[in-house]
Amino acid sequence: MRPWLALCLTLLALPLRAETVTVAAAANLKFALEQIATDFEHSSGHKLRLSFGSSGNFATQLSHGAPFELFLSADEAYVLRLRQQGITDNDGVVYAYGRLALVAAKDSPLQLDDNLDGLKQLLTSGQLQRFAIANPELAPYGERARTLLEQKGLWQALQPKLVLGENVSQAAQFALGGSAQGGIVALSLSQAPAFKQRARVLALPLSSHAPLAQRMVLLPGAGRGAQAFYAYLQSEPARSTFADFGFALPEQP
Repeated sequence: MRPWLALCLTLLALPLRAETVTVAAAANLKFALEQIATDFEHSSGHKLRLSFGSSGNFATQLSHGAPFELFLSADEAYVLRLRQQGITDNDGVVYAYGRLALVAAKDSPLQLDDNLDGLKQLLTSGQLQRFAIANPELAPYGERARTLLEQKGLWQALQPKLVLGENVSQAAQFALGGSAQGGIVALSLSQAPAFKQRARVLALPLSSHAPLAQRMVLLPGAGRGAQAFYAYLQSEPARSTFADFGFALPEQP
């Protein structure tokens, strides 16, 4: 075979090869997305390199050129802000709606209830030592938790007792790992079997906090593998997994 013909065939074949896709994902997606990723890799042949963290930190990194192909935010505000900054080519799409949960280790004295009366009682009795949420300045679930605690009149009194996770996954570790007697975290994290074995979980009413519309967007230069995963995340198998982890789902386009 002539060298130029071999080169042409090689270049033509490149788009058909499996790719490694770089994904920046909100920390509350960890367990759900890992399961979805396994299914996608098995069916597509592409590989995924998943990075989990706070949506605020990822948005800042992307605005400075971080080399991700796909961003899944816990709050659509970060994606829409990137669009306004000209970082993305479009608004992306809402793939799920998140929800808060009140959690405590099984041996914690914290009583779980919709109105947070158990938390208030533990606080006023002087028995509350630490309570975990994600950093409200960086993580949407932390911002929603702060708003809820403000609405319940607990925010000021809780200030000395708060332990802040850099993201909601770290806050969940604090809530169950002995660093705190409970916390407000993402319901999606609390649905993992390993979490349930150690914790009591109460899904807080949707009416108790503003909706967490989780939006994703492809970044400029996203390859064929990233585009395939973006489409797969809107497919029925992926939507079913999201639902299993406590997410509400948008209508399919």
